[in-house]
This record gives sequence, structure tokens and C-alpha cells, in this order.
Amino acid sequence: MKSGRRTAAVGALAAALGLSVLNAPEAMAADTGITVSNIVVNDGKPIVVGTSKAVRPTLRFDYALPAGYSTADPYRHDAFPFLYRGSIGAAADSGENFIGPGTYTCYERDAKHARCEGDFFIDPHPTQDHVDSNSDATTWKVGVSLRLFKANGGLKAMERETRSLTTSLRRAAKLTADASPEPVAKGRPVTVAGKLTRANWSTKKYDTYSGRTVSLQFRAKGADTFRTVKKATTGRTGGLKATVTATVDGSYRWLYPGNSTTGATTSAADQVDVR
Repeated sequence: MKSGRRTAAVGALAAALGLSVLNAPEAMAADTGITVSNIVVNDGKPIVVGTSKAVRPTLRFDYALPAGYSTADPYRHDAFPFLYRGSIGAAADSGENFIGPGTYTCYERDAKHARCEGDFFIDPHPTQDHVDSNSDATTWKVGVSLRLFKANGGLKAMERETRSLTTSLRRAAKLTADASPEPVAKGRPVTVAGKLTRANWSTKKYDTYSGRTVSLQFRAKGADTFRTVKKATTGRTGGLKATVTATVDGSYRWLYPGNSTTGATTSAADQVDVR
């Protein structure tokens, strides 16, 4: 087989894999000799999830096989990373605080080594258990599931390994912006209002987000970039308001940088004509 060729069927839906991938009898729990390395989740960036749309953060990893196994026969082994909170055993055995991969494909580099690319699948829908509580907006650990199969298809050995790698799962936020008056006379004040909300994973709605510092940004007509012109703090209902002096035509927007539990967000820009 040529190095770099796509392997036959290493990638699979996490739903199809199910917890059977992880719940082998304890008698089967043994060192597989498979080595997984170079795991990268979502390109090292936080994973931001809203209230309705599934997200697919990227996943990349390498693996090496033990003696007696080859990438030419992908049905005799599998290896994949997963995300979990708390105890790796409790998460894998119960499915609570556990997020498995969506789809991934592995490309052989030689008879013993492969490079895999794919994604995780995180669905906030109420029928799923991926993010069903706001406490899920925290740091998640990365674990690895490894299995070897006998020539007849029976399970030979399996193990779960912890990793020092972590990833941050964050609640999505939304911002609005409304500048007035439009148009405005040069030298007169322009007031830019807005509102900041963030996903509530328990209710699957967006709640107001108070007490947050948000930047008002301006981009002059014809310019390439926005610059911060003022800062404001969201009120009890998530509302924002700031007043600046109109000098040239341009667009205003609000920018929230995010925090350890909430993703960054930027409002749509509102254009103002200055006359």
C-alpha cells in the first residue's frame, strides 16, 4: 500500500460507535500497544456552542500500531480521542459528561502509522446530553479510546487513556447595535445602543448578560479596520448605550471579547451618514 492512501473504514459516526466502544468487559481491559499522539482539538481554540445548531470542532491526531497489526487492515484496530469531565471511567461508562467524535478519516503513512482528520459532534438539542447544563461551560479533558481485535473479529484488548490536553467549552453570545440619529449632522452626537445575550443550555434560550464590558468600535467609510472609540458596561437587562461625536461617514459595532465560560461575539455594523 502506498503511504498517504486513505484507509478503508476507520472513521465512523459517534452515534454508530455508541458506548459499546468504551464499555468492554473489564477482562478485556489491557495494554493495546497503540500509541496516539499529536492530538489537536478545534485548532487549539475554545469550542463555542449555542442553543440549537450542532457544531463540529475539528479533530486531528496520529497513531502508531503494535507488532502484528497493520494500517492495511483497519478493521482490526481503532483509536480515537474523546472529551470528558470528571472521572474518565464514569464519563465513558455512563455517557454523561462525555463527547465522542463525529466522523474522522485516517490516512496511512506506512504499515504502522496513520494520520487522522475529522471532527467532534456537539448538539445542544434537548434530546442530546452533550450540553444540557450551563455547568458544561468549563474546561473539558481529552481522553483516548483504544481497541485491538482478533482475526475473527472478537475483541482482543481495550483501554482508555487520559491526556494532559484540555479544551474549553463556552456558551455562545449575541450582540446587537443600533446607531441614531441616521443621518446625523457633522459635530452632533450619535448614540449607539445594543444588547448582549448568551446561550442558556438548560432552557435552550438566550438570556440577558449583565455587568459585561463591551467595546464600541467605528470604521470610517472606505477604511479597512474598526477601532475602539468607547467602552460601556451592560445593564441589568443586557442593554448598552454610548454616545460619540459624528465626524465622518462610517459604521459602528459592539465587540465583546468573551471570557472563560462565554464565547466572543461582534454585532452587525450599523452605518451612519454624516451630513
